[in-house]
Amino acid sequence: MTNEAQTFNDIVNARRSIRIYDEKAPFDPEAVTRSLDRALLAPNSSNLQLWEFYRVKTKAKKDELAQYCLGQKAAVTANELIVFVTRRDKWKEHANFVLAEAMKDFPDKIGKREQLVIDYYKKIIPALYFSDPADLTGGVKKLAAAVTGAFRPVPRQVTATDVRIVVHKSAALAAQTFMLSMAAEGYDTCPMEGFDSARVKKFLQLPAAAEICMIVSVGKAKPEGVYGKRVRLPKEQVVFEI
Repeated sequence: MTNEAQTFNDIVNARRSIRIYDEKAPFDPEAVTRSLDRALLAPNSSNLQLWEFYRVKTKAKKDELAQYCLGQKAAVTANELIVFVTRRDKWKEHANFVLAEAMKDFPDKIGKREQLVIDYYKKIIPALYFSDPADLTGGVKKLAAAVTGAFRPVPRQVTATDVRIVVHKSAALAAQTFMLSMAAEGYDTCPMEGFDSARVKKFLQLPAAAEICMIVSVGKAKPEGVYGKRVRLPKEQVVFEI
């Protein structure tokens, strides 16, 4: 095992979901800044980065948001709260940005590889992400995938609900990167799904299309903030070799 692998192993093993933080412990807000920068580097579907991170720092705002997190101690006692938001509605804007950035490095003469990138962001992404309010197009795409899939492997997750799940998975990867980074910085976190999403969206003044993926609290754990020993299923029940 390399030194880097051992360090990462220590970080993963040290990270626990903390329910009570020590509000009097020293806290460096720059650790959050650095960790959010690292979260921006998380892998995500098609590099569309359909996420937004809202950092709630001031006591008044944090206390208000903590109540929308159902008053749980993991929110009330935290130094800061980070809201991970999905923005599936921004797919076109982000696709245009990513393609424009990629094209800056293209040669003067567009080759096959460059054309594949252009087609991906101008044809495939719109075909996948576009949907009408009733997602009738999703039904058509699913039928087309079933027909084509009878003859060759094809993507099957093509409806608006499927795409919504993909976007949430990308945001979750960013949240996990953030939490591991905070552990490396010497701080603790807790990913929370117990919150009033309607009130949180109103609090953040988010549009209807935005969704809350999760809220992560940060701080220094109190000893009683760890609720029991870590329990995991036996590896042989969940890890399989083929």
